[in-house]
Amino acid sequence: MNILESFGGLALALLGAGLAVGLSCVGSAKGTGIAGEAGTGLLSEDPSKSGKVMVLQLLPGTQGLYGLVVWFFALFQMGMLSGNVELTVAQGLQYFVACMPMAIGGLLSAIAQGRVAAGSINILAKKPDDWSKGLILCGIVEFYAILSLLASMLMLLWL
Repeated sequence: MNILESFGGLALALLGAGLAVGLSCVGSAKGTGIAGEAGTGLLSEDPSKSGKVMVLQLLPGTQGLYGLVVWFFALFQMGMLSGNVELTVAQGLQYFVACMPMAIGGLLSAIAQGRVAAGSINILAKKPDDWSKGLILCGIVEFYAILSLLASMLMLLWL
């Protein structure tokens, strides 16, 4: 008996789903933290910019939400919401692999987006009229988080 068979198909599938939400949330926590650190400096000098700072800090948090969507959809596709589930090791590996784009993409893009958001907060501090340029830069990173979400969702749909 190999190690994968002893682990079980359902366990592999749940591990993939858990990593999709867990790693995406870790990335979002790190990214929003990076942006929040930059925002506190600006807000200590100019509290009137709090709305724009919050928007920029919020952006890296979307990956955690995307990971939660993948987690929920994976559980739904496995049949966890309707009752007893039995998956072969091969099926469990399929779910695991389908969740990996969101897990890895969510983790890395959220951290990268937090760094871009921190830079965008610096734009807001120095040139308040140009803050939307920073918002666009954050949106470019968001695009790759959306691609990760799309890849995982499409793979889950095909299972």
